[in-house]
Amino acid sequence: MTSVTAVPALAVRGATKRFGAVLALDGVDLEVHRGQVVALLGDNGAGKSTLIKCISGVHQLDDGVIEMDGLPTAIHSPAQARDLGIETVYQDLALFDNLGPAANFYAGREAAGPRWLPTWLRVLDRKGMASRTTELLDRLQVGLPDMSSQVGLLSGGQRQAVAVARAAAFASKVVILDEPTAALGLRESRRVLDLINRLRERDHAVIVISHALDHVMDIADRAVVLRRGRKVGEEVPTRENQQRIVSLIVGGEG
Repeated sequence: MTSVTAVPALAVRGATKRFGAVLALDGVDLEVHRGQVVALLGDNGAGKSTLIKCISGVHQLDDGVIEMDGLPTAIHSPAQARDLGIETVYQDLALFDNLGPAANFYAGREAAGPRWLPTWLRVLDRKGMASRTTELLDRLQVGLPDMSSQVGLLSGGQRQAVAVARAAAFASKVVILDEPTAALGLRESRRVLDLINRLRERDHAVIVISHALDHVMDIADRAVVLRRGRKVGEEVPTRENQQRIVSLIVGGEG
């Protein structure tokens, strides 16, 4: 576990979100600091996905405040969230299977030049994008069999690693991961967990949604539990209090 700064990289205060008559979030508070991994736990329908979609700009809060580095901010779109330094990896990964890792990294953010030319006359810097992608993957210790391979030909763990590394490449503050080890085998899950630990070492603030409590015990500094749209508890996840966390998730006595 790493030391953290006094001011959280991201804070959510009193988050409330309604969909018609359904109260999806009811006054939820959440903080995550740089160099910290926070696990967001809860059964299906607890409000986890709604909360991260509000942070990521997919939905807007009906009430409550989002703060970045202690300053209140309004996030009205995914593009605005990215501009603020927030990157989210959803379960579907949003990768283009027919493109290689570098093309996936820069999809929608292609590097082209020279900059003094009109946009429609600029030439893609394919070599530069490939070089920067390789450099980042090396720094995060992500090994791929062939940088020219289509992403659709990679294993599940390698695809997950590409998606997480892409988020790390562009997130200056916060990386959000939705079930990053779902449907992965033991070895590939371990590689993704190691990658999450390296994100923390690189001073990112990381939020992980997971149903795998054993993985939470391995990587998380704190576990925040939601139930029926409300925050019902927060614990430092250890083997000793695992049953307490399970009780919070299912609504039993702690």
